[in-house]
Amino acid sequence: MSEFDYDLFVIGAGSGGVRASRMAATSGAKVAVAEGRFLGGTCVNIGCVPKKLFVYGAHYSEDFEDARGYGWTVEGAKFDWPTLRDNKTKEIERLNGIYENILKNAGVELIHGYARVVDANTVEVAGQTYTAERILVVPGAKPFVPDFPGKEHVIVSDHAFYLETFPKKIVVVGGGYIAVEFAGIFHGLGAETVQSYRGDLFLRGFDKDVRETLRDEMLGKGIDLRFNSNVKKIDKEADGSLTITWADDTTESCDAVLYATGRVPNTGNLGLEEVGVEMGKRGAIKVNDNFQSSVPSIYALGDVIDRLQLTPVALSEGMALVNHLYGDKEPVAMDYEHIATAVFSQPNIGTVGLTEEQAREKYGNVVIFKSRFRHMKHTLSGRQEKTFMKLVVDGETDKVLGCHMVGADAGEILQGLGVALKAGATKKIFDSTIGIHPTAAEEFVTMRTPA
Repeated sequence: MSEFDYDLFVIGAGSGGVRASRMAATSGAKVAVAEGRFLGGTCVNIGCVPKKLFVYGAHYSEDFEDARGYGWTVEGAKFDWPTLRDNKTKEIERLNGIYENILKNAGVELIHGYARVVDANTVEVAGQTYTAERILVVPGAKPFVPDFPGKEHVIVSDHAFYLETFPKKIVVVGGGYIAVEFAGIFHGLGAETVQSYRGDLFLRGFDKDVRETLRDEMLGKGIDLRFNSNVKKIDKEADGSLTITWADDTTESCDAVLYATGRVPNTGNLGLEEVGVEMGKRGAIKVNDNFQSSVPSIYALGDVIDRLQLTPVALSEGMALVNHLYGDKEPVAMDYEHIATAVFSQPNIGTVGLTEEQAREKYGNVVIFKSRFRHMKHTLSGRQEKTFMKLVVDGETDKVLGCHMVGADAGEILQGLGVALKAGATKKIFDSTIGIHPTAAEEFVTMRTPA
């Protein structure tokens, strides 16, 4: 009989925590999960799932306009914020129930409450202690807002999904993917939208052509983009409106200010440093290739280790850890190369592999293929939106190093190209692949002339 209450105690029932606990229990381990907020974590509740539902909703404004070119007249269309907000909430609650059933059906014990690590093998939840041979820490990440006068008046992405009233004018501060996504959402739903970013161009780390293309498309849609822009302070007025004082001392009034200035590992109040867990930058837990911390019985994965803050990455890390700890096969190390990702901006971004800048720095001899065209749909809709595609190729080996797209369904298209890059496809293989016609995706296999 084990000297511990559990073989594995998981702190956090987000994507990585649920996957790891379920698969560990299926492998025969006795597992408990503690969660003090909601099941499914950020992605299901206040992240990718509700955000993409909002993106769908926001796009209808353009769809109604585009319909005219196809003979449809849409009279009296109007947007009702409470309907979208509450329908989204019902769907999230449905998913919460699914996650609970997944855990229960796998034999995982669900403990409601916030957990804190007491020692290398003990966790405390709501005054009760539990012991475990191993502890897995997966509390995710949380929004970061810098300190400045009036910070208390801003909202973050967590709040945006539950606003009581829809703003007539909103200022989105930040230059990452969350900022550009919410700028597109609020604009599409009818708010006057300003996006402020302190740098020269948003989406740092993405391919420069992709960044510039999205900038131009967002400006074309009427979003007020302000680069090299900084908030000095925010004051709340008697009527509830907010007054922003910018760095140049000019002022501006709005109904809401959303800060999307990054996310940091959610490691506060977990007791980790007190028990000797080594922490890195921004409060991230330092782990080895097997997700083991400096305390051998304590493991961590997902956003809290701050490698790649993506839901599918956390799921894969959870599987890799379970294979290592409880699998009967040779453990498979996580491979962080060629991970495809999407930004649900409007238009979407899809990307996998190296940017042109990264490729030139690493390989030197790089060949670039680009295509920019008007989507077939818009030949009748009249919309001027352009689709952009790009291939980055090693000039020596002909291997495709990166694929990038800005346009409708970019995420759907890039998923398949992620498989191709993972398999080591060359440009010759792309060229010999017959396209599906007429689609935008076929452009990736018909680009013949280097840019």
